[in-house]
Amino acid sequence: MQVSGYLRLSVALALATIALKTGAWWVSGSVSLLSDALESFVNLAGAVFALVMVAIAERPPDEGHPYGHHKAEYFSSGFEGVLIIAAALAIVWAAVQRLLMPQALDALGWGMALSLLATALNAALAWAMLKKARAARSIALEADARHLFTDVYTSAGVVLGLVAVGLTGWLWLDPVVAMLVAANIMREGGRMVWRSVEGLMDRAVEPEVRAQIDEVLDGFAHHAVRFDHVVTRRAAQRRFVDLHMHMPASWSLGRAAALRTSVEQALMDAVPGLRASIQLLPMDAEAAA
Repeated sequence: MQVSGYLRLSVALALATIALKTGAWWVSGSVSLLSDALESFVNLAGAVFALVMVAIAERPPDEGHPYGHHKAEYFSSGFEGVLIIAAALAIVWAAVQRLLMPQALDALGWGMALSLLATALNAALAWAMLKKARAARSIALEADARHLFTDVYTSAGVVLGLVAVGLTGWLWLDPVVAMLVAANIMREGGRMVWRSVEGLMDRAVEPEVRAQIDEVLDGFAHHAVRFDHVVTRRAAQRRFVDLHMHMPASWSLGRAAALRTSVEQALMDAVPGLRASIQLLPMDAEAAA
């Protein structure tokens, strides 16, 4: 299944979990279950936005965007992070009101059962999405998967808090659990926003990818050829490397170009999705900075 297919499933599941968790809050009156339901609305908005951004990211390069549209996925991750933070603030507001005016909880068993059903569905989809995101190197899909995992942890915490309320009768535990839930999802939202910012600032490729690039270059380097000024960056699924390749000034242009083509092909074979830009220079020359 393609990345967009998983995001469509995420949209459908968000609608289903909204119904289940809203029902859980309705029958129980628990503000922590309400906080869980509010986060599901964020899931829906995030999944829809991610689906739109992935469609944009998949567009081929054009005159206005010669390097492609891959960075659109970072906007998806950042937007979802902002939504998570907004939901956390709404949860805190509702929890403070309930802490000031405690309210008895009803039908906790039904409420927890509906919440656990939604949690199981979210966990299954989040696991499948994260696996696909790593294979496809899709930050938008990974952000949505991690958001769903946050929802799973949130729901588990809510249910444990409600069990404690049922056992102790301490109604203040319900809003306190909601506040803890809000703090957790706010932390995750902040991480997603920061990761998107780093991506938009052309962060270098991952250490393991850089190691693959260096290994390929080492395989071509010898007394007549050397590489330097190796610079990398990543844009969602795409990876880029720019470097200088020095060779004897006596070599013909055809020989130098043939070697460059071999190096580029070896780099792309080692790192799928990589785009290499190699500048040819004579051995005793350095390009201007």
